This record gives sequence, structure tokens and C-alpha cells, in this order.
Amino acid sequence: MPGFDNELERIVGELNRVAPGGAPESTVASRPVPTGSSLEQLLGFASDRRASDLILVAESPVIFRINGSIAPGSPAPLSPDDVQNLLAPMFTPEQRRDLQQKRSLDFSFVRPNGKRCRANIHYQRGTMAACIRLLPARTPSLESLNLPAVLARFTERRQGLVLVTGPTGCGKTSTLAALIDLINKRSRYHIVTIEDPVEYHYANSQSVVEQIEVGRDTLDFGYCLRSILRQSPDVILVGEMRDAETMATVLTAAETGHLVFSTLHTNDTIQAVSRILDSFPAGNQAQIRQQMSLALAAVVAQQLLPGTDGVSRYPAVEIMVANDAVRNLIRRGEDHQLRLQLSIGRAEGMITMEQSLAELVRAGRISKETAFAHCYRADDLKRHLD
Repeated sequence: MPGFDNELERIVGELNRVAPGGAPESTVASRPVPTGSSLEQLLGFASDRRASDLILVAESPVIFRINGSIAPGSPAPLSPDDVQNLLAPMFTPEQRRDLQQKRSLDFSFVRPNGKRCRANIHYQRGTMAACIRLLPARTPSLESLNLPAVLARFTERRQGLVLVTGPTGCGKTSTLAALIDLINKRSRYHIVTIEDPVEYHYANSQSVVEQIEVGRDTLDFGYCLRSILRQSPDVILVGEMRDAETMATVLTAAETGHLVFSTLHTNDTIQAVSRILDSFPAGNQAQIRQQMSLALAAVVAQQLLPGTDGVSRYPAVEIMVANDAVRNLIRRGEDHQLRLQLSIGRAEGMITMEQSLAELVRAGRISKETAFAHCYRADDLKRHLD
């Protein structure tokens, strides 16, 4: 791939530094991946480099995602047979059949060292490809994720819907895992998660946690969610609200005495309201607005941004708390007024994306350039920085 040899030299130079513990990193971090390495060896090299993802694509070198950016791990490109041979031992007969039928497969697995990974296997240009996410060994905390402590308030609620939104790779799953683990450690609840696939494992603490994996333990989100409402749960995690049926059932569950957590792919908190409404026919939207105004507890939108140190990444978050004013605006269809409530609701834990970005800049965690590249309203950000 043009330019990758030069990029490899640059990455080697950057990684040839001293680790926090004082040991030279060059012995593991800068060494190219040996030809003929197995998948487990590649995952080991990815872990040594503190990579979040391993990407395998034919006609490309082995790729690691380090601190949010891709970096080549080998000078030589992989052939289509190389990729297939690396991945084939992973599959059960059922997974191999599903991949052939659907041409895409999502699942999680445990490495021999006990660490978990999430894999997406797919096809591109007629050849097999993969992106494998290396999951942290421990369930993260809000503090370890650099998330605001105000999010812990949502775990104290007895019912309502808490949505975490943002683009792929922004840390939504990790945020939800931190919240679920907080409940698990503090409260005596029956927690049920529905995920595709299961990523973090929770050991029962004060609570009892059941984890249901779509495709293995249940047919789909909607079917499973209707079923678990009869299983006496206190807290429900729905990995993603993918369709109108799941959204309607989630709203009903949150409205009728359950604390529900889920995710959506929207850039900001207000778009989450529109995204749910637009999933339903026009004739049903008045009813959904009414349900949402009663069920919604909070929406958290987040982005994951590179830090000024070139190593860390920090979340910028927008938080909309469903207070009486927000509920009334949703019920009346005055969504355009929600932005005002966000900007004046700091006392209740609300914050806009631009306010969050400005705080990260003032704390020296991200640069101004990064903040402006990721803001939605440059004039608002400039005003908060002045």
C-alpha cells in the first residue's frame, strides 16, 4: 500500500519511547509482525502495542488502531488466502454457515489468556476481512473512562430510559458497561442485558446479572425484550435499539417501572428524539411522543477525541436530562426549543457538546484545533472559549 512503509517508520519512531514503568517499548512496540504469525500471535502483538483494534484486509499489511489512528504492523501485504487462513480456525460450524449465508458475522470470543475480543468478519472485493476489537480485561469505571461523575446519578433512578448516543467507536458500550457495573456493585437488583455480541462480563456482586446474546441465546432484540419483561428484571440493558419494534418495547418497559439503558447512532442528544420518532409511521408519532415524554430519563451523546499528549483519548459529552421542561417540549413537539434547555440546565447536570469541548481545552486535555474539528456549532464553542 503506497505510503505505508514510510508510515511504518514514523510509527516505529513514535513508539520507540520509554514506557511509564521505565522499560523500553522498542522491543515489543516497534518490532514488525513476523511473517506467518497466527491470529493469536497478532492479537498478542496488538496488545503489546496497546492497540484497540486489529484489522485484517487482503492486499494491505496487518493494521493496528493505536490511539484512534491506524498504523501498519507489517511491511508486507496480506494475500486473500492469508486472511482466510488466519480467520478460519475461529469459526464454529454454525458461524461458518452464517457467514456464508449473510456475508457478515459479529461475535465475541475469549483468548487463551482469558482476555475477551469482539470480532466482525465480513467480505470486501470478494475476499474475507475482519476487524477485531481487544476488550479491556476489567469492566471500566466512569473515572477510568474520564467521564463526568454526574452520569452516576442515572444509576440511582428506579425507572426510565437512559440513552447513550454517538458514532461507531466513540465508547458507547464502555460507558454503558461502567454504569451497569456501578449498579451491580451498589444495588440489589436483577439486571438483564441483551447484547449482540456480549462484550463485557459482569460477575455478580450486590446484584444478579443475566447476559443474553443475540444469535446464541435469543433470536433478536425485540423478541427477547418482550420475553424478559416477564422475568422480573429491575434493570435492562438493550445493546442497540435497531428497529421500531424494539424502540416501542423499550419505551413501554421504561414507562412501566424498569430502568432501561440503550444506544442509538446519533450525533447529539436532540437528534435522538427525532431518530426514535422517525422510526414510526406518522399516525403513531403522537403516541410515541407521549410515551417518550414519560419514559425518557436522559440522553448522553459522546465523542472520543485525541489528547494533546498524542497518547490519551478523552470523551466529550453532551447530556440532556429529562426535566419537566424537556418533557413538555417533547410532548408538544417543540424539539427546536430543547437546545435552549440544554444550555441553561447546568444546575441539573446538563451540558452541550460545545461546553464540554471548551472544558477539555481549558483543562489542557485536547487542543483548540481538535475541539473546533469536532464541534457542531463553532460560534458557540468560540464563545465558551473566550
